[in-house]
Order: sequence, then C-alpha cells, then structure tokens
Amino acid sequence: MKIGDIELTSPFIAAPLAGISNPVYRKLCHEYGAGLCVSEMISDKALHYQNQKTFDMCAVLEDEHPVALQLFGSDPETMGEASRYLTENTACDIIDINMGCPVQKVIKAHSGSYLMQDPELAYAIIKAVKDNTNRPVTVKIRAGWDTQHISCVEIARAAERAGVSAIAVHGRTKSQLYAGSSDNRYIRMVKETVSVPVIGNGDVKTVDDAKRMFEETGCDGIMIGRGLLGRPYFLKELNAALNGEEWTAPSYEERLVLLQDYAEKLCAYEGEKTGMRMMRSMAPWYLAGMPYASRFKNSLSQTDVLNDLYEILREYREILNEE
Repeated sequence: MKIGDIELTSPFIAAPLAGISNPVYRKLCHEYGAGLCVSEMISDKALHYQNQKTFDMCAVLEDEHPVALQLFGSDPETMGEASRYLTENTACDIIDINMGCPVQKVIKAHSGSYLMQDPELAYAIIKAVKDNTNRPVTVKIRAGWDTQHISCVEIARAAERAGVSAIAVHGRTKSQLYAGSSDNRYIRMVKETVSVPVIGNGDVKTVDDAKRMFEETGCDGIMIGRGLLGRPYFLKELNAALNGEEWTAPSYEERLVLLQDYAEKLCAYEGEKTGMRMMRSMAPWYLAGMPYASRFKNSLSQTDVLNDLYEILREYREILNEE
C-alpha cells in the first residue's frame, strides 16, 4: 500500500488517540508491525499562536517512520499556515486532517466531524493544507452527521478533488460518538467512489473483524484505535494472519514486561510525573482478561511513582506464580 510516495510495509495503521498517540506509543506500534502511525490531533490555532505545548506535540522520533501528524481546524488560512509549519519544522511523512472527531468542544469550534455537514468548507481546508506542503495529505472522516445525513461519499469526492492521497473512513456517524456499531457499508461506498486508497476504521478488535472489513469494503488498509490499547501485539497477530504465519499470544509475564517497559519509556520521554499520569489510564488495558486483574488495575490506576508500579507488578507476579 502506498500513500502518495510513502510505501507502507503493512496495511494496518495505528489510529490517532487523544492523550495517547505520542512518539513513545507510535514507536511501540511500529515495533509490533504498524505500517503507519498517526499522531493525536494538533490544533491549527495553537500553532498559529505559537503554543509551546503544541509545538512539542509535533515531535517525530528518528526511528518511528512513517508517521502522519494530524491537524484539526475550521479556517482554511490557519490550516494552510499549520501545514506549512509542519512541512518546514517537522520530520513527518504525511499530514492528516481530522474531519471525524465527534467530541463536543471540537464540534463547537466547527472542526472535526462538524465538517461532514459542509463539503465546500471541507474542500477549502483540504486544498489549503495541500497547497502548503510537499508531503502527502490524507483525511479522516466519518459516515456523516447522523443516519439522516450520510455525507461520506460527498466529502470523499471533495477530498479527492482537493488532492488527498488517501481517505480513512470511520463507519459511525457523529451522533453515534463511540457507541453502537461501525457500519462497513459506508466504507465500501467511499471505496467504490474514489480512486485513492481508502482505509477502513471502526470496531476492529479481532482478526475476524479485520478479515470481515477487508471482505465487506474492499478497503486498502485498516486503521485501529481502541483495539490496540494495552495490546500492541494485536498488530503482530494481524500481520501474521495476513501472511499465513503462525502467531502465539503473549504470556501473562510477557504482558507485564510490556506494561513495565511502556511505563519506563513514557517516564523517560515525558518525565515521571506526566508519564505516570498517562500510564494510569493505560495500565488497566494491559491487564484485561488476566487473573486477579481488577485488584491490580485499581492499584495501578492510583499510582504516580514508577517505583510503586514496580512493587505492584512484583506482588502481581507472586500471585500469578502461585497458580
């Protein structure tokens, strides 16, 4: 699969996740077989006003390519300016535009999936981003605003006219938020409409889910978000299935080692205070389905010191070894 001139070694893409998709997470996903990783949303206005925290969000590590930095905004002028900034000041391979986020504060700013209601503005934004970079530009959209206003095909056509190199389609509407089910029919509608690669997104948590999405939509790639939380090894399982190879699920010990390693890398990158705060929300995902998980999930979700995490994991190992 190619996006513009960027060759992906795998069709499985790590989706942007707010507060999660930083360079540490993206590098981890690459290590487990992601063909591309996408950053969390970067505000065009925050770049315009030279917000240092937002500048920091644009960092790209040497060994995490290919990576897409994702912009969101509603003003073609500042979106173009943000595109130029990313091109001139970062090592990103692709610039992605978010037109799918359903969160209320993003909608109120007329960004994210609000743009599914306005094909003309969507086109103007994409065109402005495209005109200010020499990197491939992609866009992430939803099925539409609600089931009475399915606009993915119209938006996809506008995006292709504006020059995007690929389109990711989440099979939910804005009004669904993250509830209900993603509908593969909408992904297929876009795939049958445009000539650029189409990436399916929504409810892929098993190999069978991925197979069904490929079969029902004809999509070129699959973007996975929540399905990777605490289980980046799912990418390895997907690639093994695609290539007809054997795959063995990690042991409980291997999962605890992965959790600890991720915590250490987060603390090294973000500092212990911020790193552990981020880890508190992630740690329970790593223990999903393990014995006695609820007891240790509670402990991990309250700790803010790396040494405390070590002690919690030591206690957990002792209980597991007694089995």
